[in-house]
Amino acid sequence: MRALVLLVLLATHSAAADLPNDWAFQKPTRPAVPAKAKHPVDAFLLAKLDAAKLTYAALADKRTLLRRVTFDLTGLPPTPEEVAAFLKDDSPDAYVKVVNRLLASPRFGERAALFWLDVVRFAESDGYKSDDFRPSAWRYRDYVIQSFNADKPYDRFVQEQLAGDELFPTDTAALVATGFLRHAPYEYNAVNIEQKRQDYLNDITDTTGATFLGLTLGCAKCHDHKTDPVTQHDYYRMQAFFAGYWPTEKLLGTPEQVAAAERKRQEWEAKTADLRKQLDELEQSAREKATAKERSRFAEEYQQLLDIPVEKRTPLQRQLAMIVEKQVYVRNKVTAAQMKGPNQEKWEGMTKRMAEFEKEKPSDLPTAFAMTDVGPDVPPTRLLKRGDWKKPAELVVPGYLSEITDEDAEFSATPHGTTGRRAALAKWITQPGHPLTARVMVNRIWQQLFGRGIVPTPGDFGVTGDKPTHPELLDYLASEFMANGWKTKAVYRLIVTSKAYQQASVADHGAKVDSENYLLWRMPRKRLDGEALRDAMLAVSGQLNTKTGGPSIYPELPEELKAAAGKWPVSAEAERNRRSVYVAVKRNLRYPFFALFDSPDRSEVCSRRFVTTTAPQALTLLNDKMVLGYAKTFAAKVAKDADPAARAFEMALGRTPTPEERTALTAFLAKPGVTLVDLCHTLLNISEFAYVD
Repeated sequence: MRALVLLVLLATHSAAADLPNDWAFQKPTRPAVPAKAKHPVDAFLLAKLDAAKLTYAALADKRTLLRRVTFDLTGLPPTPEEVAAFLKDDSPDAYVKVVNRLLASPRFGERAALFWLDVVRFAESDGYKSDDFRPSAWRYRDYVIQSFNADKPYDRFVQEQLAGDELFPTDTAALVATGFLRHAPYEYNAVNIEQKRQDYLNDITDTTGATFLGLTLGCAKCHDHKTDPVTQHDYYRMQAFFAGYWPTEKLLGTPEQVAAAERKRQEWEAKTADLRKQLDELEQSAREKATAKERSRFAEEYQQLLDIPVEKRTPLQRQLAMIVEKQVYVRNKVTAAQMKGPNQEKWEGMTKRMAEFEKEKPSDLPTAFAMTDVGPDVPPTRLLKRGDWKKPAELVVPGYLSEITDEDAEFSATPHGTTGRRAALAKWITQPGHPLTARVMVNRIWQQLFGRGIVPTPGDFGVTGDKPTHPELLDYLASEFMANGWKTKAVYRLIVTSKAYQQASVADHGAKVDSENYLLWRMPRKRLDGEALRDAMLAVSGQLNTKTGGPSIYPELPEELKAAAGKWPVSAEAERNRRSVYVAVKRNLRYPFFALFDSPDRSEVCSRRFVTTTAPQALTLLNDKMVLGYAKTFAAKVAKDADPAARAFEMALGRTPTPEERTALTAFLAKPGVTLVDLCHTLLNISEFAYVD
């Protein structure tokens, strides 16, 4: 019997096994749809299932299906009213109407964005020891949410993040999008600044390859890739696109608003010019000492950069000087302790007067954490021997992966002072014939909905990654994606309207032939991630604040973490109950509940979250102050109902209790000391609440 099962498995996976090792580098072609079903997704899946003498499981019941698709598309449970409406609707398109409603909801973008933020390692702090805060980084998160909600074409979405300032310079959203290039962990007080510059370039190159191409480009920074057709030369000519990187805080406003803000700033500076000049003269000696102390941390060659007028610095000197200046001139602030004798009293009086003027200072326009180029000319890029910045070899110009397009890039400087390099790269990645871009994205969507991608290694489409279980289906989805204008909602709609997605998760007819369910003979069961679990508890307890966008929120932390939390200003209660996607992402302090349920630390690209089952998860749900608080509010909400126990059951699980469960509920509440709070707490702890069938 085991031999027969092995033969069947080999046969069903033969199409993937026959793929060449470099299959991902070949242009996808639209395959013919097998004549197995009306829905193309089912047609491809059933062709494989037929070969294994298997079929789908039965369709899931309507309650289960509604709960599944609502969580998958919005990250929230359906309300009892939504369940009742769906059960009552017997029209043939009842389910399609639900899908369209969910895709049109602002909650869709909040859910879809979560997985993208994992991939791009979005965070609001630097990491490393100091873990400094990034005040405007949240605007990138909002940009991603808004892009998914607006169904922005994916090719435009990619172009904005790589080169929004070059391709769409008047589009505020596109400028915010370049924050993608700013998410690297950063050690602000590093003194080996050329090493730091190279680390930054490596991170941008590696992340671009992983995010948009699904490739481990970083393996080629020291030598030719050991398995994939990516040479070391390829790596550095891809890196050359980013050689002119220049982190910036972009003002967000119309030209008229920027001009008005500049005019007000100049007026304020003229009003305070005399006082500021006096303060500067008074502080000069102390500031010079502080500056000298900070400068001394750097090698002499780096100190000398500060003495070169900005207009005379080479592009490389400008980049290196920027790193030095941020340390020297930010950390040389004068304090009262540095002022001596009568100067101290005089200084304190002047600073008080200056503080009054500060109240009149016009508000700055909002800014975005963004990226542009140092100028139309950039530092040269060289191939580095063994990846060591101290061992530069031959010059390299911007160019593409030789296995796909063995050409140097063509580009020209833009009218607004950038090189045009990143624009060329963005257009190459989003060209319709690119073999990786569309495949990688539709595979990410498939993974979100089924728990595992058609390519099970979504961040590695290379030789060492897993081959697609259904290569023809992957190419069909990629082709449809591009043909339909790169619209992501169309991909979601296509997948969730298939019978494969609508089948039950409870079945065992294919277990002997395909124990891992690669052929999808049943719908995989999925556990809620920490963000969805928290949002679900907030939703059923009636506390969820659905306010969208804006600065991040800071929920309460466990007592044992408060002392070590650093800057974690706990938000007001209504604000802290907003959706989990808006919780601040601090690299050195992941929100504990999310970390417990396997959220990544956002220091590296995360293409696939691992799912663990641990004792601390159960203990937290049983004992955590936050969860107990949700249970109390949940109980207070249902207590007004004529049948509070049944209502709590329906709100938490999306269904009414069976007769046996009603008996158990009655018996549970009849026990001495047991309250409705205990029942609600129990419902938040059971597997049916934490899992989606």
